[in-house]
Amino acid sequence: MLDANQREHTNSYYAATQRDKGPFPKLNGDITTDICIIGGGLTGVSTAVELSENKHDVVLLEANRIGWGASGRNGGQVIGGYGGSLSSHRESTDKKHGAGATDKLIAMNTECVDIIKERVKKYQIDCDLKWGYINAALKPREMKDLADWYDELKEQNYPHEIKMVDGKALKSYLGTDRYIGGMVDMGWGHLHVLDLCKAEARIAENLGARLYENTLALNIASGDRVKITTASGTVTANTVILCGNAYMQAFTPKLAPKISKYILPATSYVIATEPLSDEMAANVMPRNYAVCDQRTALDYFRMSADNRMLFGGVSNYNATAPRSITGTMRRKMLKVFPQLADAKIDYYWGGRLGISFRRIPQIGQITPNIYYAQAYSGHGVAPTHMSGRLLSEAVMGHRDRFDILANETHIPFPGFGFIRQSMYAVGMSFYKMRDALL
Repeated sequence: MLDANQREHTNSYYAATQRDKGPFPKLNGDITTDICIIGGGLTGVSTAVELSENKHDVVLLEANRIGWGASGRNGGQVIGGYGGSLSSHRESTDKKHGAGATDKLIAMNTECVDIIKERVKKYQIDCDLKWGYINAALKPREMKDLADWYDELKEQNYPHEIKMVDGKALKSYLGTDRYIGGMVDMGWGHLHVLDLCKAEARIAENLGARLYENTLALNIASGDRVKITTASGTVTANTVILCGNAYMQAFTPKLAPKISKYILPATSYVIATEPLSDEMAANVMPRNYAVCDQRTALDYFRMSADNRMLFGGVSNYNATAPRSITGTMRRKMLKVFPQLADAKIDYYWGGRLGISFRRIPQIGQITPNIYYAQAYSGHGVAPTHMSGRLLSEAVMGHRDRFDILANETHIPFPGFGFIRQSMYAVGMSFYKMRDALL
């Protein structure tokens, strides 16, 4: 159990600069609702918006603060894609899930980003949204993979501008010699993720949803109606939607034991520099696009609205922190941008993300009236919004798209507890060595 200080937002750039610092109330007493959502991250608040827009009675419970977990402390990168490799294997996907399933998945790959774009515009959300993204390559093998992906997107009639650039052309986008080229994608981008999450929570609240912070769900009693017990009250609902992802396993691992073996927590870390001069910002990131490389334990980075370099990475599959987050991440940043050697680090932080074995988001049902979504494998800013839409569609009886993902087979992680975590870490070390050698 966390103490009061630990339940506040981590000491991140996002928490320090969030536009809405106001709290939501704590649940006190016994209430009833049509739908109860457990988890106040992007999946939970996005689902609450979707359902509230459709006039449903919604209650949301968050154990800490809205956006407290990965949803409010990640790299802020708006990355498309939803069904992982499923949309790249038309024959097998359509055979398993029915004719047209692949086309629906391809559409969801971009729709997940479009939901954010449209919601920001509709509700005038201030979250520093900026378009432009670079998938950067360190090695020829990675450039070939990106070129193959480029061809696939073109074949699928991807609606946004994309182009392959070599190392020389990349210099007009990035002030570094580290990469040999990459793919530029104008359909992806970056934003202030905690501002987005908090804004969506307020939207749901304004539409009639009841949101409660510092309200940890301790037990779920299923039946014709579901009763959720907390330390300070209960919620009785017709339908429950579990959106806790990696942190649900941390706080209440027995809340959903049937799905816990399909997700594993990994950790990732971010630093934020002091505000850079306009000259230095233009030197390191001339076009202010977000960037990630193609390794298993990748680097990802972008500029904030106030000219800070936000640099993240590590991806520790043991779910343990490095001895010095600042020291580790600063060394990684200087490999890319040595010209930032004199830049002070103002913030450093880390957190858990939920990994799935196949790197495909997991949505489904535990019982007829208990739904769940989890395991975005570090790419959750946009896919969480697709899950929110699919979950709301399913609750309202429109299951065709939901069932494609819900009927997908997922692989459980072997072992249990620390053993399971260690086995996966050992397995991932192979891919890290492959990245280093090939």
